[in-house]
This record gives sequence, C-alpha cells and structure tokens, in this order.
Amino acid sequence: MSNQRPALVVGNWKMHGRLAGNAVLLQHVAQGARALPQDVRVGVCVPFPYLPQAQALLDGSPVAWGAQDVSAHEQGAYTGEVAAEMVAEFGAAYAIVGHSERRAYHGESPELVATKTQRALAAGLTPIVCVGETLEQREADATRDVVGAQLDAVLAVLSADDAARIVVAYEPVWAIGTGKSATSEQAQEVHAFLRERLAAKGAQVADVPLLYGGSVKPDNAVELFRQPDIDGGLIGGASLKDADFLAICAAAAAVADSAS
Repeated sequence: MSNQRPALVVGNWKMHGRLAGNAVLLQHVAQGARALPQDVRVGVCVPFPYLPQAQALLDGSPVAWGAQDVSAHEQGAYTGEVAAEMVAEFGAAYAIVGHSERRAYHGESPELVATKTQRALAAGLTPIVCVGETLEQREADATRDVVGAQLDAVLAVLSADDAARIVVAYEPVWAIGTGKSATSEQAQEVHAFLRERLAAKGAQVADVPLLYGGSVKPDNAVELFRQPDIDGGLIGGASLKDADFLAICAAAAAVADSAS
C-alpha cells in the first residue's frame, strides 16, 4: 500500500441481510469506524432495498454506502432495473459494476460494464469496477489478457479525468467465496499490471485505488495490504460480521500507519 494513496475497504454484502440484523451490523461498523484514522476510508455496498436503511444509520458517520450494481439505462421501460441516479438519491457514494457474479450469471459483457461505469459516474457515484480471471484462465496463463481486456473496455469509453474517478477491484474468480485467496505475491503481480494499464491512460489515472477481493480475512489482510499496489479490499463474506470487517479495516490502518 502506497503512503501516497489512502486505504479503502468496502464491504459487499451480496444477497444477504434483513432489516433487524442490518441495523445491528451497520451500527457496530459505524461505531468501530470512528476509531480509524482519516486515511482509511470505509464503505458498504448493500442490496437495493436496504439503501434507505444504510442512509439513515450511516449518515454523519465515517462509513459511506453504495449499491452492488446499476442499470446501463438512465430510465425507461426496464422492469426490475435500478438506475444510477436512483441510487445516488439515497446519498450513496459507490456502485459496484462488473462483479464476476454479474458477468457469469447475467452474461454481462465488458462493453455493458463500461456503459454501467459511465452511468455511475454521470450520477456522481464512484464505480468500483471489478476484474478477474477464472481458474481455467489462470492455469492457461491468460490472467493478464483477461483482466487487461476487462479494464481496457472501461478505459476506452472514459476520458482521463473520468477514469481518475473510478476504483478498480481485482477479484480472481477462483478465490471468491472459496476460502482460497491469491497469495500476496500473486495479487501484487496483477495489481502492478493493472496500475501500469491505468497509468497509460494518463498521469492522473495512475493513483486510482486498486482493491483486492477474494476471501480476504483478518488473518491475511495485513500481508495483502502490505503490497505496494494493493490499496485496500472489496470484502465479501467477512463484511457480514462486524468484528471481522472492522479487523480488516484495522489491518488497513496499521499498514497505512507503518507506511507513513
């Protein structure tokens, strides 16, 4: 983690949560985040119905909130879709786009992810653009080709100034929810490659936050966040447990403190 870039830890609840349990979790996370230094930013991306609850419980706290997807359309006859501007009306800061589960289960193409990124930016949201390879692709030594193409599709439709406003999350598909995590060396290698790709878009894009996601836990967070091009994490299962999520945030704080 560079001492030039603030750390960022964002929870992705996926399709989990109920009102009562959410209230306890959000209140504990907000309380715990108040003890973190200002150079560690914290966010949670919740299912769409819980955006009002997140706004009510997190407003005024150090914790930002966001959605896990947005539509590629601004408005119209698209039953079941949720527009980026609707998400923004709930005070959201973030929108995850291109998560591997969306790409795999909903057939989202790199071009669709690029359009969703544009919609999020136009609504004033910070898109967290996910990239990652499957185990087959990694074993075929195609990691750089795959994640490079996924990122390039997004960068191709953005100006350098807009590209500087995104966050990129590297999530190897083979490490999501499997209990397997990329080694810190494997993760750093891909992050360094992504950093080069971003820098080629423009000097102002070089410091876009790069997050690692894929079975991040309290016991491996420090080692991952210590890598020079890993600026934090996009946290799945561990974000549903306040103690684990806050421990990961504390790990980011400890690494940031030692780097400064």
